[in-house]
Amino acid sequence: MAQRVYYFDYAAATPIDRRVLAVMEPYFSEKFYNPSSPYAQAVEVRREYESAKQQIARSIGATADELVMTAGATESINLAIGGYGGHKVTTTIDHASVKRAVSGGSDYTHVQVDERGRVDPEQVRAAIRPDTQLVSIALANHEIGTIQPVREIGRIVNDMRQQRKSNGDLTPLVLHCDASQGFGLLDMHVGRLGIDLLTLNAAKIYGPKQVGLLWVRPGVQVTPTLVGGGQESGLRSGTENVAGVIGFAEAVRIADKKRHIESKEIGALRDTLELAILAELPNAVVSGHRKYRLANFCHVSFPSIDAERLVFMLERDGVMVATGSACAANSGTRSEVLTGIGLDDETADGSIRLTLGRDTTKEEVLYAVERIIVAVRAESQRTGVRV
Repeated sequence: MAQRVYYFDYAAATPIDRRVLAVMEPYFSEKFYNPSSPYAQAVEVRREYESAKQQIARSIGATADELVMTAGATESINLAIGGYGGHKVTTTIDHASVKRAVSGGSDYTHVQVDERGRVDPEQVRAAIRPDTQLVSIALANHEIGTIQPVREIGRIVNDMRQQRKSNGDLTPLVLHCDASQGFGLLDMHVGRLGIDLLTLNAAKIYGPKQVGLLWVRPGVQVTPTLVGGGQESGLRSGTENVAGVIGFAEAVRIADKKRHIESKEIGALRDTLELAILAELPNAVVSGHRKYRLANFCHVSFPSIDAERLVFMLERDGVMVATGSACAANSGTRSEVLTGIGLDDETADGSIRLTLGRDTTKEEVLYAVERIIVAVRAESQRTGVRV
């Protein structure tokens, strides 16, 4: 009999919702047509593809023609950032795909965050120079879950852009937001966020992997990174991933319907998890902002305990957790997020990230807590470290 899996890594990957899979299936078989073809069956697929885009767009307060569908968040990020030169601004804890896109061939500034992982909007203002063309700030951090003050930053960027225009300065200044984490739990209305470019990812909301989008505010310039047949208004050539976008739209529909209750329920489970760990292991360190944090994130550190050993020990008991983001763990280097919030090496190296999801139950949470406590105490006894 296969071992039961207790999954606590929803920030890395969510299982595709069965309802999403069901609506996608016809587009792999009887509705396989290329939406650019001229005959009736293909025209119908085109109509359904555009309808799916419109459904996604409505959920963020946009229109379908403002969306560029991509093969995931990384492509969207590179599309958003790659067309701008000059100086660029992001934070020390943004995702590697953002930081590398920002630093590629341009002058850039990484703004520091506080010990809770939150950036001060005035520090962003101070980092913007006369030659700054782009600011990129994630809505929520991918390792500790801290939510950033994007609306305040949006107002600052807009004010500085208007000031440039009034002075006859035509240097562009745009605000990009990677909102991949938090999609399905937070308000993504682009008007309320006050941004110019938005990255979203279907794989974070129980949709298909390798499907994402870039929302582009009307009037904002984007330079294509893929050229060819001119699909997606010429900004992302290549035959459309019809099944993926149909699935993305269904995942958005479900997420919009469940967002408020799901966020509340998952947050209550996260608090149960966190408080139970701290009650038994009082030297544990919880990272992330207490008030401005995603409801499903619990990032906890056990100073001087080897987190990688903990992950393997927990896996033997069926509990799946991460030592950080999947990308950071795969690189084999210490997390820049944890060094960015000022954790010392002993604490950072003892860190695990537990993220909950739609299918997480209280039974699973209590089991995970029990196994974490056992594993940490076993490592404490083995190494002589007090926990």
